[in-house]
Amino acid sequence: MLKIRKGDIVVVRSGDDQGKKGKVLKVFPQANRAIVEGINLVKKHKRRTQQDQQGGIVSVELPLEISNLLIFCKGCNRGVKAGFNTLKDGTKTRFCRACKETL
Repeated sequence: MLKIRKGDIVVVRSGDDQGKKGKVLKVFPQANRAIVEGINLVKKHKRRTQQDQQGGIVSVELPLEISNLLIFCKGCNRGVKAGFNTLKDGTKTRFCRACKETL
């Protein structure tokens, strides 16, 4: 079970976009990668098609390694590691390891 899920706000830990925040758009568990909004952008040349009447150069997000991402904690106001708690009814919840707040 991955600690980062779709819709989480994350902080990039290393690389060209170090320190930037973004929202997780998609997670690929088998590849251990995630696509983050506005992070790891590359330019792609798109051909003009019937669906896309205007071709040209567009920016596309590429997947990042999940180990390079930290979940953003609103209580700590920074990127933190997450832990899991198992409640008495058997459900798992994620919490911030620094301030023990539920994520």
